[in-house]
Amino acid sequence: MPVLSLIANPADPELSPALVAAVVAKTGGELNWLNHGVACDIIEPEASDALEIARDSLLGRAVDANVVPTEGRRKLLLVADMDSTMIEQECIDELAAALDLKPQVAEITDRAMRGELDFGQALDTRVALLRGLERSVIEEVRRETITLTPGGRALVHTMKAYGAYTSLVSGGFTLFADYFARRIGFDEAIANVLEFDGDRLSGTVSKPIVDKNTKRERLLALASERGLSLDQSMAVGDGANDLDMISVAGFGVALHAKPAVADAAGLRIDHGDLTALLYLQGYAEDEFVR
Repeated sequence: MPVLSLIANPADPELSPALVAAVVAKTGGELNWLNHGVACDIIEPEASDALEIARDSLLGRAVDANVVPTEGRRKLLLVADMDSTMIEQECIDELAAALDLKPQVAEITDRAMRGELDFGQALDTRVALLRGLERSVIEEVRRETITLTPGGRALVHTMKAYGAYTSLVSGGFTLFADYFARRIGFDEAIANVLEFDGDRLSGTVSKPIVDKNTKRERLLALASERGLSLDQSMAVGDGANDLDMISVAGFGVALHAKPAVADAAGLRIDHGDLTALLYLQGYAEDEFVR
């Protein structure tokens, strides 16, 4: 039994009753609000092309439309990317900014996230440019520059409250992943390890690196360890190195992703914050743990 999910950004909600009524008039189905003005379900839409109808109806509005099943919506495993997903920046780009190299490094990052460059080679190239950066500067960037993506704590804490295990698996660095995983509330964090000469970066990263294969394999391993089917898992990310885990998860979500990633993912959130992943699972706002 399908559900047509409509979700706006809570910071700028555009999902008015009139807009929803116009969609329901075209798709049919039973309306159920999860958070008035922000998220609703249209249960069992009658139109076979309900998703296309909804997206056409919502053009120009900051509202996401997806179709999900009613059965098994609430997932018991979350595997999430970090950079530009659980946090709003790319850590390596912000480290490069401390050396006045951000444009050069950010271009490589962007191409790697689009899948245009080999991730491992791109990582080595960028880390080499950071050679000599002091640990204290890295800690300052982490403290002063990096911001959490809205809704992340609610996502993680709510899923954990309802029995889920949460894993942050990042192609970024442990100096950031461990720190922000604790702040957000993840059960674990896995990321690449920057190598140091004393208190300065050596320009290298420990091998083997955390890449797209690591992300996929960690999701598969956690599902197996916890006796879960892949249908009971959710993965979220924004870049090409997230597609492998997104493709095997029960709910694979592209969040504010590169176009090729969003097109390939089963579910896409282009406007909402991370609470959208709770609405996709059928959680009502009064069930959130904040």
